[in-house]
Amino acid sequence: MERGLLCSAVCAAIMATASVSFAAGLKINEQGAKAMGMANAFTAQADDPSALYYNPAGIAFLKGGQVSMGSVNILVPQTEFEGTTGLSGSAVVSEKAKRDLFIAPNLYATYTLEALPLTLGFGVNSIYPLAKSWDNSSAFRNQIQEIAVKPINFQPTAAYLFEDLNLSVAAGLDITHAIVTLSKSVYTADASNGNAPVELGVMGLDGTATDLGYNLGIKWKPIKELSLGVAYRSEVTLHIDGDANFLATSQAGAATIGQSASATSYNPQLRATSPVTTTITLPDSLALGVAWQPTEKLTVEFDAERTGWSSLQELEFNFHNSQFNNFNNKPEEKNWHDAWCYKLGGQYAINKNLDLRAGVAYDNNPIPDSTLGPMLPDSDRYNVTLGSGVHNEHFSVDLAYMWVHWLERTVNNQNSATLMGENGTFKSDAHLFAANMTVKF
Repeated sequence: MERGLLCSAVCAAIMATASVSFAAGLKINEQGAKAMGMANAFTAQADDPSALYYNPAGIAFLKGGQVSMGSVNILVPQTEFEGTTGLSGSAVVSEKAKRDLFIAPNLYATYTLEALPLTLGFGVNSIYPLAKSWDNSSAFRNQIQEIAVKPINFQPTAAYLFEDLNLSVAAGLDITHAIVTLSKSVYTADASNGNAPVELGVMGLDGTATDLGYNLGIKWKPIKELSLGVAYRSEVTLHIDGDANFLATSQAGAATIGQSASATSYNPQLRATSPVTTTITLPDSLALGVAWQPTEKLTVEFDAERTGWSSLQELEFNFHNSQFNNFNNKPEEKNWHDAWCYKLGGQYAINKNLDLRAGVAYDNNPIPDSTLGPMLPDSDRYNVTLGSGVHNEHFSVDLAYMWVHWLERTVNNQNSATLMGENGTFKSDAHLFAANMTVKF
């Protein structure tokens, strides 16, 4: 039982690296302040350098050279939970995740050639970041104490404009590098004592991955007032290499890693480490957008985006230290499903230098009740945004705010035999602030 629990702990740790890639789960669609001000309904407009993320075909309509720098600042939600957990048993507990600030920067550069209707672009952003912390004494400490996923994505892109048709196409690469850290306590259930929890030790994981995908885009303006966009981002298979470490904090924990300790000579520094690898396929995504300009000053856009979370069906891992042999070849089911997000946004030009923006989105979550937990307590969500932009021929400054409200999520997946899962309700809200400055030359 102790070894099975440690296996589950490390499995959950590695699954956290998959959190580098969630759409309603975790994917950060807020990759430019202008788009964020319109609830990211930007696939058809795609008319600033952040189009490299939203629809790379949009850069073909940009003039000269442009560089945009900015960031989205996320006040990580203080998720609240009330109910019972694997550790609390039948006792009802109230828990709150720690507050945190996550900063996801972005940089976009585009240049349109003079001799050819060809535009080159390069983007750097963070599409799949994650930060979640629960107190070390929380009733979730055997599932997660702290996790940080720090990804960076590099995107070289080329777009070609068919001027007679007002149609552009684009293709680019997605080079994703991710750094993952996680810590948690590990417990086992004492079957001879009514499945009472027994502390084994502390688990830590550090891992990295660098892998490749691609992106495609189409933008078409059949008439001046109408713009259509399609953007596709491929799956990225992450080959994660890392190190797992386990520090025994009890005699039972020492036995778990194949070391002996008597009651009188127990050494609190008994420890085991192992290289660990796994392969996780991050989802693909398809975005469809239509933008309409009923008047010269007003633009309205509607987008629908599907994220292929069904790529996360199970997790299998491999430890390379013989002390961890019993933890190999034991895939864990996840059973995630594809999810859609619907976005409606628009902007109104107050004058030639000032735009006001607003939007709303509804994002379906991909996580079934059976696998929901404190690492990523997701649910369907509403996004409400406001934004503004000040611009002239040479530069622009865009600001945006987003309120994210997760619907209450009640689950009943507590398992007394493994001390995992919970029976209760999660609540979350988050606030995002974004700013971008674009220089044109």
